[in-house]
Amino acid sequence: MTMRIAVAGATGNIGTRTAAALEATGHEVVRISRSLGVDLRSGEGLDAALAGVAAVVDATSVESTDRAEVVDYFGSTTRNLLAAEGRAGVGHHVLLSIAGITRVAGNAHYAGKREQERLVEQGRVPWTIVPATQFHDFAATVTGWTEQDGVATLAPLLVQPIAPADVADILAEIATGAPQGRYRDIAGPEPQDLVDMARRTNDARGRSVTLVPTWSSLFGPEMAGNALLPGDNARIAPTTFEQWLAEQR
Repeated sequence: MTMRIAVAGATGNIGTRTAAALEATGHEVVRISRSLGVDLRSGEGLDAALAGVAAVVDATSVESTDRAEVVDYFGSTTRNLLAAEGRAGVGHHVLLSIAGITRVAGNAHYAGKREQERLVEQGRVPWTIVPATQFHDFAATVTGWTEQDGVATLAPLLVQPIAPADVADILAEIATGAPQGRYRDIAGPEPQDLVDMARRTNDARGRSVTLVPTWSSLFGPEMAGNALLPGDNARIAPTTFEQWLAEQR
């Protein structure tokens, strides 16, 4: 059955892929993004965008590292989105979240996602929360944040990264089904060291960056060890980091 499904954050890393995955299986996609005329912070254009929509996938993100700003962003956009979904009669809200967010207290982004989850869980729209591990491109993203004059700092995190395309496929699958509450963690096949991931990604992309492993205000020691790994009974996506890396060359 063809469904009309909205994707919030539709121009982002995961939103773009999720919209494409839904369209590839024959569904009608409504793309929600400020650049496309729908502003989740103000609510402008939201009611019109959700007319006739059966499900919404929220893949929004924010790059700020200020805790109050991140919590405010996720809180205000989620409130507006859920309220508009209620007015439109949307039957399923699918939220992309992060595996293990209750184990990491200090990180600003994790705090924002916890607020987002709280609002979804307490809202009246039936929901599924999908906690994902870090993405295969996460290491390169972090070095992009910290790189100065060819030197980048990043924390020596242990992660079990998942391919962005696999995340999108799972979100598209879940959005077309019934609400499931809290879904199991989704993760890639193998644990990886973040510093090694960054080195290999930069090599594959032909970039020369000196990497300095260090803990920081962004990623403190509370994220060491198994803190970022998926929980028991995780859904393991098929694409390995090596397979993703081969596509970067």
